Amino acid sequence: MQINTVPGEKERIQYQKNGFIHLSHIIKPDDLTTFKKDLRVLMDELEPERPPLEERDTYGRAFTQVTNLWQQSDVVRDFVFNEGLARIAAAIMGVDSVRLYHDQALFKEPGGGPTPWHVDQVYWPLDTNNTCTLWIPLQDVPLEMGALGFAAGTHTKQEGRDLLISDESETFYSDWVGNSGFSLSQDAFELGDISIHNGWTVHFAGSNRSAKPREVMTIIYMDAETRLLKKPSDTQLVDRDAFIPGVKPGGLADTHLNPILYPGK
Repeated sequence: MQINTVPGEKERIQYQKNGFIHLSHIIKPDDLTTFKKDLRVLMDELEPERPPLEERDTYGRAFTQVTNLWQQSDVVRDFVFNEGLARIAAAIMGVDSVRLYHDQALFKEPGGGPTPWHVDQVYWPLDTNNTCTLWIPLQDVPLEMGALGFAAGTHTKQEGRDLLISDESETFYSDWVGNSGFSLSQDAFELGDISIHNGWTVHFAGSNRSAKPREVMTIIYMDAETRLLKKPSDTQLVDRDAFIPGVKPGGLADTHLNPILYPGK
């Protein structure tokens, strides 16, 4: 897979200030189109049937989510373990080396509901602020398809950090963001663009009002020196068992599921 560029100091400063950045024309579109075909087959195998949208809760209407797909497919493994993508994550966070936390496919079907305002890291048992998610659309994403939106600078704040993604997080964060004067950003994506956001950045995605599915692959990275929280929540322990199995609170997040992806061996 061809990676066209690596962000420099200007982009790193922008990311550190805002907690997110949209990078254009990073991946060759043909590579993403080819990958999408393989990923769609795998998703159909792993999630063959789902209840109708009207029978699901808010979380279920937002997207279909499957994690650690790299364990199911050599094609996905090659994508997730791409050193060029990991180098972008390291450069944008300003760290020397990054590990994989996990990957995650997020498919929002036509008519799928909005993704509530939330922060990702409430789920993660990680004692670091150096985490980021690469959000990689596998087709153009106009606003009406459910593009991501971010509240700039919220990654430095503490409000609402105990709220799981829910109607409650939507209510709290929409009110807090609106009343606190944070700058909002929601852009359309062209195929080949990616976004990167910090684990504590408050964000959302719109509903999919188009006739096509919004198919996105994400990769979550952490500083290679990351340790687990000494007092993780019950929810964070569930993530620990899924993605960093066997590591005790305070231990280094280093298991067979968390290889160092940059620099490569």
